[in-house]
This record gives sequence, C-alpha cells and structure tokens, in this order.
Amino acid sequence: MLGGQILHGGDYNPDQWLDCPEVLEEDVRLMKEANVNCVSLGIFAWAALEPEEGRYEFDWLEKIIDRLGEEGIQVVLATPSGAMPHWLTQKYPETMQVQADGKRNLPGKRHNFCYTSPVMREKIYQIDSALSERFGRKENVILWHLSNELGGNFADSSCHCELCQEAFRNWLKEKYGTLDNLNRAYWSTFWSHTYTDWSQLHSPAPHGETTMTALTLDWKRFVTYQMSDFVRTETAAVRTHSDLPVTTNFMYFFKGLDYGKMRDDLDIISWDNYPFWHKTKDEVPVAVRAAANHNIMRSLKKQPFLLMESTPSAVSWREFNPIKRPGMHMLSSMQAIAHGSDSVQYFQWRKGRGAYEKFHGAVVDHKNGSNTRTFRQVTELGERLRNISGLVDGTVNRPKAAMIFDWENWWALEDASGPRLDISYIDCILDHYQAFWEAGIDTDFLNMDDSLEGYAVVAAPLNYMYKPGYAEKVRRFVEGGGIYVTTYFSGIVDDTDLCFTGHHPLADVLGLEQEEIDAPSGDFPNAFRYGEKEYPAGSLRELIHASEETKVHSVYEEDYVKGEPVVTEHRYGKGAAWYIAAEPDMEFLRSFYGDRLKEAGVQNALGTDLPYGVTVAERMGSDGRSLVFVMNFRNEAVTVRGTGKWADAESEKTYDGSLMLGAFECLVLRK
Repeated sequence: MLGGQILHGGDYNPDQWLDCPEVLEEDVRLMKEANVNCVSLGIFAWAALEPEEGRYEFDWLEKIIDRLGEEGIQVVLATPSGAMPHWLTQKYPETMQVQADGKRNLPGKRHNFCYTSPVMREKIYQIDSALSERFGRKENVILWHLSNELGGNFADSSCHCELCQEAFRNWLKEKYGTLDNLNRAYWSTFWSHTYTDWSQLHSPAPHGETTMTALTLDWKRFVTYQMSDFVRTETAAVRTHSDLPVTTNFMYFFKGLDYGKMRDDLDIISWDNYPFWHKTKDEVPVAVRAAANHNIMRSLKKQPFLLMESTPSAVSWREFNPIKRPGMHMLSSMQAIAHGSDSVQYFQWRKGRGAYEKFHGAVVDHKNGSNTRTFRQVTELGERLRNISGLVDGTVNRPKAAMIFDWENWWALEDASGPRLDISYIDCILDHYQAFWEAGIDTDFLNMDDSLEGYAVVAAPLNYMYKPGYAEKVRRFVEGGGIYVTTYFSGIVDDTDLCFTGHHPLADVLGLEQEEIDAPSGDFPNAFRYGEKEYPAGSLRELIHASEETKVHSVYEEDYVKGEPVVTEHRYGKGAAWYIAAEPDMEFLRSFYGDRLKEAGVQNALGTDLPYGVTVAERMGSDGRSLVFVMNFRNEAVTVRGTGKWADAESEKTYDGSLMLGAFECLVLRK
C-alpha cells in the first residue's frame, strides 16, 4: 500500500487557478477537512509547465507540492503527454495523429499524439526527464502517472500516418519473417489479395482494406505494441532521476488497447471507473459491470490496484446524468476497496469555470465550498478509509474461480462476419460473471496467456480464438481436477483467425464435436431443460455430437434439432469439462453455475445464499487475516440469513446468524 494508507483524493488542476492564489490556499484547507491525503498533479499541464519550447516553468508546481507536503498530502505526479500545447502542434504538426481515412487531425482535444513520431517522443522525453530531475526525489511525491487514458480520444486508438505505416510493416516483418508466412496466415488468396511486397501492406481503412480479419487483428496488436513502446519511452524518462513506481490510468472495458499486454510495463495498475448508477432502479447490472472491471484490473498483476478516477457526484457526458443518491458514493467507493483497490480518487477536486468539463462532478463545486452534500459524503468516506487502512494493508482478493477474458479474442470475435453481426463479447462475459457475483464468489479475469493453476472453476464463454498453448493449458487444468466451462462458438480459430480443421482443439477434453451453428430470428424459438426447469435457447445455437463417454444433461426440445445435446459434461482425468451449446438466459446461468460451484466446493465467505442485490468480496493477507465486504446494491434494507458469527471490523459490533444491511450499505466484517 503506497504510503501505508488507502489513498483518498483526486485530480488537482492548480494550473487553472494560478491567477487566484486565495483559491489554491483554500483548496489545501478544504482537502484537510475532506480527509484527502493524496492528489494527482500535472496531468494536462504541459502548456503551464513548458509555455514555449525548451522553457520550463516548474516553480509554481514545486510551491504547490511543498505546500501539500506541509499538510501531509501526497502527490501522484503525472507526465503531460495526454494533451499537447499549441506551440508544439503548430511547429511540429507531424506529432498529431492521422485518422484511418488519411486526414491528419487538427490541434485540440486529448490523446491526439502520434505514438511513433520521433519528435513527439523527443519532446515528451525532455520534459519528463526535467520533471524527474526536479521532483523525482520529493518526499511527498510517491508515484509517476504516465500520460492519461491512453488511446481514449478515438475508438481505435490508432494513428495511421506514414511513420506508423512503416513501423507496422517492420512489426509484421519481425513477426512473420517472410511474405509467404504472412500470406498463409492471412489466407490472402481469398479475393486475390496476395501480398508480393511489404510496401503493399497498409492499416485497415474505410477507403481501403477492411475485410481481411487477420490484418485487422494484427493492426490492433501493433497499436498496443507501439503504445506500450511509447509508455516505455516515458518510463525511461522519469527514471532518469527517480526510482518511483509508474502507472497509467486504464479505462472501463476499453477495446482499443490490450491491457493484458501492457501490464508488464507498469509497476502498479490503475484505472478510471464511471458506472452509470441510477440508470434504472435495478442497480445490479451496473454493479456487476463495475465489479468485473475492478476484478480485471486486480487480476492483471494479481495484486492491489488503484482507483485513479471516479466521480463523487455525476458525470456530464451522458444523455442523462443523475447525481448519486444517498449512500451510493460510500457504497460504490467501498466496492472498489472490496475488490482490491488501495485508493479512491476522483476527477476532479475542484470544478473548472469553463470549457468542456465545467459541469463534471467534483468534490468542490462552483459555489458553497464545503457546504454541499457531495463534500460531506466525500469527507465521511475519507474518514472511513483512514480508519480501515490498517485493516486492508497487505491484503488482496485470492479467488478460486476465474473467467477467461482476452482482448485478442474480443477483437477477433466481433470482427468475424458471422454467425451474427451483433455478437457482444462483453455482454456474454457479464452474463456469466453475474452468476458468480450474485453468489458472492470472487472471480479473477484471465487472458489465455495466464496460468490456470490454483483455480477450482474456470469459465470461458465465447472463447472463439485459441492462442498457441491454450488448449494444452486447459487440458492440464481439467486433468488435474479442475472444472472447465465453455460455450457455443468456442475453439473456432487460431491466433491468426484461421479456422481449425479436423477436430476441435479440445475435442478429447470436451467429449464432443461441433457441426453447425444456427443464428435464427425470434420467429424460431427453442428451449432445453436443465434439472426441473425449461430454459429458452437464445439466438445462437450449436449442433454438436457427444461422445459415448459424455453425459448429456440437456437437449433441444423442439424443431429439427429436437433431442440433440445442449448441456454436456465430460469427465477427463480428475476433472470435468462442461459445454453449453446454446445461448442461455440469466436464470439458467444462476442455476448452472450454482451447481458447478457446489461441485467444486467453492462458496462465498459468509457460507450462505444471498438475497438479490447483495454480494460478498473477501480480501486476505498472507498472515491469514481476512476482511469480508458485504454490499447491498438495493435502495432498501435487506437481511442476509444463515451467516454464522461475525464481528464488524470497524465498530466491533457482533452478528450471529444474520446481517441487516441498510439501503446501499457496505459492512466490513471479520471472523
């Protein structure tokens, strides 16, 4: 835990208020009142730090860092590459991105830099190393924050300039060695698209190639590679005079970059969390989505992460933007801690007076100072975080269940022209994960490169692509006693999006062969029975053939596939592999995964069934300490029964047999 405490604070932009010294002094007073112990500085401050090329103005920043240090407030110091000053883009237009249609961006917005540009890399290295020399050993500077929400300005995170095109070609040469190898991997004889010279390769573009799926897949891999290389450039710069850890703030199910690849270049994972609370009266789907993202961030390094941004009230960029109802700020912040965060940070500390985000939620509003509901809620949370810091220190979640979530699979699956064009990998992942969440089961999210050791249950819905070595990893997992669950449209292609021929890569483990996959309209319903209930078969249905050793638990109830398998179980070694051949609904997933978890001996920390809207997460220390977070995402009181004896870790109140939770309440318990 950085600084030995849960970090509480957020993005602070004093460069917007340098002409108002009374505001800056008031900020420090209010931070102390709100129990803020850490702020992020300099994220978009390039123009204030370097008002003209080569002239650095750092005195204002040093004065603020020192003033914060006097009050015991720590600093996460950012590099300013997230937004470029106009002098830079005017003198060096090649530093700005080129879109897929070939147009170079005009100055402005954020994330507008070309990550390949030698000029951009030189300029950011210069200012980063200067910041490192000036501030890298400041006592209250604890972490480097590299750039901001990398790739967040455009949907594909890409620059398509000629520098990037040439770098892409060099990356392809390094990967494939020869054009013959590339053409085989790309199946380029289709439509006579065989490449005969490396210069013919170009990034996917709306007025060019968009139909060669392997090319699109490789381009997305290259973008992650090149952005990671840019991160390494910034890391080298801040390390010139400093040995502080580095992070960059990831985002909510961000498709543009493979965070599973980028994790190795960071010391600490951090991310920005903006759930759409109060979109409807049922908060569970939003809570599930937020929890899944927290778990992804924790799973990247199997260690605590930092919540770098959240809003203490409302955002300003959705169609409608509800403020948090009473209790939700505390609950949603504690949710992050429950799933492994060692911080709750906000965007932002004080609302700006103008420009795009002037109405985005902040701790300090345009008016009323500390006399606001939001400020009081932030203060209350800060006090609670301070009190539990010692309890949380040295703990992290250690799940026995895992789910395969892989960015490359996401890209390839949703780029495939069939069997449906509206397949959503994330929706499918969240449906399956919700069954674990409702059962109060902590879950890691793994990509196909990760180890499966130590887990009892692994689910792999819509695992369309199999990376090299993945099938063998699953085979060892099941053989050793694990329970593996996968679904329709899995094991279809290799890592270059070439379809497997002959047999499914895990045919021996699953005990089946796939034949066809049907994607009918709603006019052709079907169903299957599992246990005592009948469940609908959704819009994707596979026709499979089970081996003699495979146990068929469910079959189609209607139509020409009547009697064909839907849910199967195949024992392999000491474990079992389960297959779901039709798209299921949530009711089925609850029942099905409930059975699998019981079979594996995996239960939540309370050891009881949970009411709808209530979930459990557990943080454990290597010394055997355990903290159990019980969270109620319903706007009404609920009772959890059959819990045994527990003590409230904060108040020492004891509970025996049941727990009463108020609306949007989180309890922290210990045995």
